[in-house]
Formats: sequence, structure tokens, C-alpha cells
Amino acid sequence: MRALMISVAFVALSAAASADPLPSWTDGASKDAIISFVETVTDPASGDYVPPDARVAVFDNDGTLWAEQPVYFQFFFALDQLRARAAADPSILKSDVLRAAAKGDLETVMAGGTAALVEVVMASHADITVADFETEVQKWIATAKNPKTGQPLTQMTYQPMLELLGYLRDEDFSTWIVTGGGINFVRAIAGDAYGIPPYQVVGSMVDTEYRVIDGVGQIMQLPDIAFIDDKGGKPVGIARQIGLRPVLAFGNSDGDFEMLEYTTSGKGPSLGLILHHTDAEREFAYDRESHIGKLDRGLDESASKGWIIVDMARDWDVVWSGN
Repeated sequence: MRALMISVAFVALSAAASADPLPSWTDGASKDAIISFVETVTDPASGDYVPPDARVAVFDNDGTLWAEQPVYFQFFFALDQLRARAAADPSILKSDVLRAAAKGDLETVMAGGTAALVEVVMASHADITVADFETEVQKWIATAKNPKTGQPLTQMTYQPMLELLGYLRDEDFSTWIVTGGGINFVRAIAGDAYGIPPYQVVGSMVDTEYRVIDGVGQIMQLPDIAFIDDKGGKPVGIARQIGLRPVLAFGNSDGDFEMLEYTTSGKGPSLGLILHHTDAEREFAYDRESHIGKLDRGLDESASKGWIIVDMARDWDVVWSGN
């Protein structure tokens, strides 16, 4: 009888463990808030019930779904592309910024701020079809490693966030990436990395035009910025592409502030979350003074706006999907 009781207890515990939708999250206030919100808005008997076609959840990418230090991963791709292009045609290195980038002099490039980053991206991303560009991204990401940690970039997605995406989709949410990164770069990796189809990516865009090349209609990327999906651009991108105000938004920096504000200032239930990078041992620790992923205003105003600060060191049992 005692053996039978132990067996039944074990089965019960196993069932309870398997029912946990967020097993890599530490039990606590952040996890409880997420689960409580999802259970409330998906319960038809709840006064805060949200029908499935309105369950829109939006996520920043860099620093929210995967790492962003020491610099955005798309920039590493841009550097590699620029070097390859310069090897074939050195005349494309028309400025000190581009010459520094081709040499791997990140200090000089970063000193030029956003304008320098855009210059490198434009020189490395233009005059290529979208289809060929996405193929290059997929080839690159398959072997790329973080120069600071040595980890493959494909293993630097966050396991707790992958669980959250899956949990939301199981509860009939649509999950969208709303990123300051290039839309075609993120579309090329989003399916394999997050299970998110390309049409559910909102991002910054270069100008494009339609051309017929060897009898095939193609979309060509041009060397001009069409739209920056960052800060106040994020709600604009959401309105243009999604057409619905989200009910859940998750970011990690002040670049996501307006996206969370737009999500949580509408009528009806909503949840805003900010990932605070506090874990120097397992990942990186940074916030107010960081040159990448600066989080200042979000820390100051999150409490008054009812947003949840997710503390990586405290709230995550596991960080990397590659563990």
C-alpha cells in the first residue's frame, strides 16, 4: 500500500511539474503576474475576457528575446558583409566610419553614434534582393558566434522567453516581434529562433523597389532608410502592420517605452513587462549607462504605469536556450 501511495504521489508531482507553462521561470511575483493575466483574459467567465482574435502580444527582439551585448547582432552581420563587399570592391569604403568598420574598429564606429551604425548598415545591406539578403543572413547565423562570450548566436536566445511565446500561443495569442532591427534580418531568423512567421515581424525598413531580374520579379533593397521602428516608431509600426492595440508588450530598454505605453494605456486589460539585465554571471548586467539597451526612464516610471520589472538574476532559473 505504501509503495502504491508513493507511486501515486510521484505521478501527481510529475503531472504538476509538466503543467507548469513556464518551467525556466523562478516561482515568484513576475511569473505569477504573467500566468494570472493569461488565465484572466482567456477565461470566458471573466469580466476581462479577451477574444482570441484580439489577443495580440508584442515583443522587442534585441535584449528581450535574445542577447544584445556587446552590440546588436545585426551589426556583426553588417560588419562581415561590409568586409566581404570591400574585398571585392575597396572603393565602397568612402568614409572614416566605413574604413574603421572594415578593420573591426568598433570603438571608432560606436563613437559616431546612430548615424555611424546606419552608415555601416546601408553600405552592407543595399543593392541586394530581399530573397538573397535573407539567404545570406541564414547562412551567417548558422555559424556566427558572439565575440565576447564565444557562444553561437543561435544559442543566445532566452529559454524563459521561448517558453512564454509558446505558452501564449497555446492560449490563442498571436505573438509578434516589434524590433528596431531590420525587418528582413529579423524575418530571416524569426522562424527558426522563435517559431514566429515573417509576417508577424514589425521592424525598421530600408527603401525597396520592384525589379525584374533574369525574368523573375524581385524586391531590391536600396541604400536609404524608409522607417525606424524604435521609440515612438514602435506604436506606429504596430498600428500600420498589426492594426490592433496589443494586450501584452514585453521590452527591455527605453526604446520600448512607447510600445509599452501604447499597449497599457488603452481600454481593457493589458500587461507591460520590462526585462532588467541584472545577471553579470550568466549574461550581462546593464541599464542606465549602457550604450546598448539603455534602461533609465523605464526603471523610473514602471511602478507608476503598473509595468512588471522582470529581474533576470532573480526571476529566471535558466537563461540560455542552448543550455
